[in-house]
Amino acid sequence: MHQHDAATEELTEAIVRYAVARVRLDPPLDHAASAAELLAYTGNTVTEEGLGGIEALRLFREVLAPATISVDHPKFLSFVPAAPTEASILFDLVVGASSIYAGSWMEGAGAVFAENQALRWLADLAGLPPSAGGVFVSGGTNGNLSALIAARHHWRQKSMGSNDRARGLIVTSGGAHSSIASAARAMDADVLVVPTLDPGRLDGASLEVCVNSMSYHDRSRVFALVATSGTTNAGVIDDLERAGRVANEMGVWFHVDGAYGAAALCSPAQRPKFAGIERCDSFIVDPHKWLFAPFDCCALIYRDPAIARAAHTQHAGYLDVLHDDAAADVEWNPSDYAHHLSRRARGLPFWFSLATHGTRRYAEAIDITMQLTAHVAELIREAAHVELLLEPELSIVLFRRHGWSPAEYQAWSSRELISGHAFVVPTVWLGETVLRLCFVNPLTTINEVSDILDSLL
Repeated sequence: MHQHDAATEELTEAIVRYAVARVRLDPPLDHAASAAELLAYTGNTVTEEGLGGIEALRLFREVLAPATISVDHPKFLSFVPAAPTEASILFDLVVGASSIYAGSWMEGAGAVFAENQALRWLADLAGLPPSAGGVFVSGGTNGNLSALIAARHHWRQKSMGSNDRARGLIVTSGGAHSSIASAARAMDADVLVVPTLDPGRLDGASLEVCVNSMSYHDRSRVFALVATSGTTNAGVIDDLERAGRVANEMGVWFHVDGAYGAAALCSPAQRPKFAGIERCDSFIVDPHKWLFAPFDCCALIYRDPAIARAAHTQHAGYLDVLHDDAAADVEWNPSDYAHHLSRRARGLPFWFSLATHGTRRYAEAIDITMQLTAHVAELIREAAHVELLLEPELSIVLFRRHGWSPAEYQAWSSRELISGHAFVVPTVWLGETVLRLCFVNPLTTINEVSDILDSLL
């Protein structure tokens, strides 16, 4: 299996041809198939003798890939799509072929150095000090969990042991991503949800009222305040300035979940919307969303990385060589900054694209999607059969189709996907089933979106 023979050479050429064609050609939208349908076409693919590489590739190309939706299709407008640059996709092939272990400086110094330059750019966008740093993890769920683990560890360390057995408390809003509640369950912590006046937005006044009404005991249990810079469902940004001040006054960790929205920091036109993010102790942003990198890639950045290192560093006899105190200030082991040990160099495709195109092109791409969002909102305002529900703050548009039931929304969504026209799924807003469009792909056109709106007639 490990020898490069004639069969491997043939397979290498076939895979490279397939990958290059996928990059060059317009992506297919495609749609899922049932497990029974896939089994009927492929049979059992894991056998004692093996199928051979060419046959396995054929099954993927002809059966499995068409049953997998392309998240970079310009009319993939559900959830949060992706739009990786060609440079980042191609370099992902290099990362896979290079067999890099990127958990330690000793084994992956060059890769870690490049990743850290990309992280530095993101930290600068958020206004964090030169000492800030972090790591690329698999996604926002891992990023939020790792930041909150560091926050709780810091809270317990500051208490000199008095909170070692205390059940911690996280303060956030109803618009927070589901991963915050998931992290709390994993950590056996509690979550206090701040009621919001503006649906989905954590506003400073409501936060202050909530905090001031807490008992002394509950206030002593708070180890983190989590704000969101671009909620997933509606794209609204919390009052980061006042949230940061409240966290500072309480003496608790201020974490900003910017998995989707914080990408817009790179646009000078959008940066003022994030005032206050510079107060954070940690934040995340997913380059695989609106920063044009392949899955999976989340940037987790700390104001004071030493706190995260104290919380996350794993100790074992065979790992001692990585933690020489004399080298601690110059070496950077990514495994020390999140809830992981083994890791691929998932930040390298993002770094390569940044290095290739320059940061100005990223700002321009963000501005293109924001301009599209504004145009789509105007189309909806002008149409009689649909109604805009919320003025877009970032690149998400929420709207209703007058007179439709949840079943009608779902039936329309299924028809659009099966026909290959578009991928738009319903969401729920204030208890009502509505439609949601999320724009991250600068190749999506206003004409394509206009066609989608027309199909709702």
